[in-house]
Amino acid sequence: MNAIEFILTGMLAAATPFLLAALGELVAERAGVLNLGVEGLMAFGAVLAFIIVYQGGGHLLGFVVAGLGSAVLSLLFAFVTLGFRANQVAAGLAIGILGQGLSALFGKTYESLTVRGLPKLALPGLSELPVVGGLFVQDIVVWISLAATLALWAIFAYTKLGLIVRAVGENPKAAHAIGYSVISVRVLAIAFGGAMAGFAGAYASVVYTPLWADGMIAGRGWIAIALVVFGTWLTGRIFLGACLFGAVSLMGLAAQATGLDVPSQLLSSLPYLVTIIVLGIISADRRLLKLNGVASLGEPFER
Repeated sequence: MNAIEFILTGMLAAATPFLLAALGELVAERAGVLNLGVEGLMAFGAVLAFIIVYQGGGHLLGFVVAGLGSAVLSLLFAFVTLGFRANQVAAGLAIGILGQGLSALFGKTYESLTVRGLPKLALPGLSELPVVGGLFVQDIVVWISLAATLALWAIFAYTKLGLIVRAVGENPKAAHAIGYSVISVRVLAIAFGGAMAGFAGAYASVVYTPLWADGMIAGRGWIAIALVVFGTWLTGRIFLGACLFGAVSLMGLAAQATGLDVPSQLLSSLPYLVTIIVLGIISADRRLLKLNGVASLGEPFER
């Protein structure tokens, strides 16, 4: 397997934690809420899933517990920001720190332990193609995340539910005036974002790299938040961005495998360097950000 085949084979799996967390953050931001605690929510979900799977509960139960646990933690953020109208940036950072602290506490006795991952599922015919065949050999969570991406795109584009969420984010006072509960919509959006972050963390700890190590999320949550801006709040662009960052995260391994004499620290920093460069490029296009941005993002709602 050459470097290109290696990157194509692992790209979707590497992109899945970014994609799941970014989709959850997208829904929260579309509803007008900026949650910067994604990193901590992912870490909390990761440790819960690992403990469940290690204790013999199975991957499905691990994902369910991770999603519920991170959703509950995100509701604490909702309680502070929506109930007391606290600053969303400060509250999000606090929840992120809390999640990372809880993950370190709960995972201390499981440090460096491993669990069994999930088998790969190949699409007949497509998996036999040269060079790109590896794209069609993935675990079940990758296929579910792709289906979730399509479903979320359809919801925002064609359904009343998607329109309500977007209305709450764009003009909450107008949405309230026509009878929609802004607080309820935002609470549900925050809980959904928390659950998706929990799923992303669970995938990282029990499927993608099925072991537990403190700090294993390693900035994926921050990149997921950046992905929402990179994708200008559009589902399809967020998916493409996740694939880009998934490929970039594998380039270091591919470079080392080919014997390229590059410091490992530089290769490990590639995803973050790409994040900075891409955000700089996107932020320079004010028209694009204004066209697709959320008008009331981060602003508290007062009746």
